[in-house]
Amino acid sequence: MRRITRITTVGIASAALALSATACGKSSTDSGSGTDAKAGKAAIAYDIGGRGDQSFNDAAYAGLKKAEDELGVKGAEAEPSEGEGDADKVQRLTALARAGNNPVIGVGFAYAPAIEKVAKAYPKTTFGLIDDTSKTGPNIANLVFNEEQGSYLAGVAAAKASKTGTVGFIGGVEVPLIKKFEAGFVQGVKDTNPNAKVLTQYLTQPPNFDGFAKPDLGKAAAQGMLDRKADVIYAAAGLAGSGAIEATAKAGKWAIGVDSDQYNQKGLAQYKERILTSVTKDVSDSVFNLIKSVKDGKPQTGEVRYGLAADGVGLADSNPEYKKMTDLIAAVDKAKKEIVDGKITVKTTP
Repeated sequence: MRRITRITTVGIASAALALSATACGKSSTDSGSGTDAKAGKAAIAYDIGGRGDQSFNDAAYAGLKKAEDELGVKGAEAEPSEGEGDADKVQRLTALARAGNNPVIGVGFAYAPAIEKVAKAYPKTTFGLIDDTSKTGPNIANLVFNEEQGSYLAGVAAAKASKTGTVGFIGGVEVPLIKKFEAGFVQGVKDTNPNAKVLTQYLTQPPNFDGFAKPDLGKAAAQGMLDRKADVIYAAAGLAGSGAIEATAKAGKWAIGVDSDQYNQKGLAQYKERILTSVTKDVSDSVFNLIKSVKDGKPQTGEVRYGLAADGVGLADSNPEYKKMTDLIAAVDKAKKEIVDGKITVKTTP
């Protein structure tokens, strides 16, 4: 694997702008005219929590790494900083585009306003926007997922695995995207066991996005649910979700992961035996596919949706204990078929 270049803080973004402009021999008014897809340079700008969150951002990194390994692409990464605003994201994306990366991918809906602005300035560069369709353009690919469908399956699994009849959902920040996770999960639980109780808690409210970044918040929320007899807890909270997994695992109860197959995440290895399953989003392939499309000269644009029918979302079965639960697996498989066949319509709002 080639060495990854990382732009680690917003504080050096301005310097990166100047450096990249000099290196590429372009002024700030070139509007991406020197970008060459065949050069094989691609970049991702991480969401809150950054690489190492064992979840969403790490899934995006896996797609970049795959592109390096299989396509010979040279990858660049850029980390967010705490409390940053749209102007910081504009600087970061501009630095990556001006350095000749194509595509440039913003990991998360928070990049929407910045990508809308920078994409207009660099019309020959393809921009990927994950988890958002609010900002569109001729050189923007909106990479989106049916999170509610995967979460429905998690609800079925939780209802089947629970012995107390009480399960929990922890959302990182109360935004429409995470409400999709909640809606699907609650519907799956209730369709499986109408008498089940679902405890729901959001860690922070926008504009405070600490709920995606601080494990202690997830840990405290999970502990509160455990105290109220929840024995299966599903957290859609990015890095904060690792705290929920820790608390749940230490209590000997079941945790359900999100975005990546968290059973296989090295940073969570000590808790893996209590990670029943994870709701997976194929963020990795969405990143890889966009990079490949640009390299092939046929860049993706517009909405690119990943749903249950094409395994764009799903439920992981890595835990051997999960595979032993035949009744649970049968219920999940039945639900999946009924969603794909249109017999079950999963809600996107609670």
